[in-house]
Amino acid sequence: MNVKEAMNARHSVRQYTDEPLASDVIAALKKEISACNGESGLHIQLVVNEPRAFDGFMAHYGKFSGVTDYIALVGKKGSDLDEKCGYFGERLVLLAQQLGLNTCWVAMTYSKIKTAFVIDRGEKLCAVIALGHGKTQGVAHKSKPIGEVMKAEGSIPDWFENGVEAALLAPTAMNQQKFRFTLNGNQVSAKAGIGFYAKVDLGIVKYHFEVGAGKTGWEWSE
Repeated sequence: MNVKEAMNARHSVRQYTDEPLASDVIAALKKEISACNGESGLHIQLVVNEPRAFDGFMAHYGKFSGVTDYIALVGKKGSDLDEKCGYFGERLVLLAQQLGLNTCWVAMTYSKIKTAFVIDRGEKLCAVIALGHGKTQGVAHKSKPIGEVMKAEGSIPDWFENGVEAALLAPTAMNQQKFRFTLNGNQVSAKAGIGFYAKVDLGIVKYHFEVGAGKTGWEWSE
């Protein structure tokens, strides 16, 4: 399964079996986490065999069960933290899908277990990603029409449309898809909407766009 196939196959899952993560899967996740941290300056950490974060009232209210493994998205406080966590977190989500796991982005319905991961001075926990072997593969979310989330003058190149279509496969808070991509020449801008975790969502959809559009023939505008 390549990354594009993982984007199509991946859906949010909240109920997990008790099958543990295999050692080679853990090693692959840790290797990619290390790479993401090196590129981004984040302090992302994998937490395994830790059931307490998803054993409280809020987790049960959110219909989570069986979660003992998750990724803690930690980084230095700053205006770009949420977007970076979204971008690199989704990169890890899609790797997890390729490794045969299921995932779910979680913003509030979990308990912060202080002994499970490290938050250094000046850092904060942005969100977590539950992962493991799902009891189901989840279901596809409804998407907005592509025209509602993109703007371009004149003919639309295939790479731009492919990128936006990939972005529409991305998970967003409450599945609201509050983002917009604008094309000007070969310059692409991506704007977040207004709402909780909109900047996390922006990072997620920007990663999806890059995978769908490819790496050449365009660039992000400032």
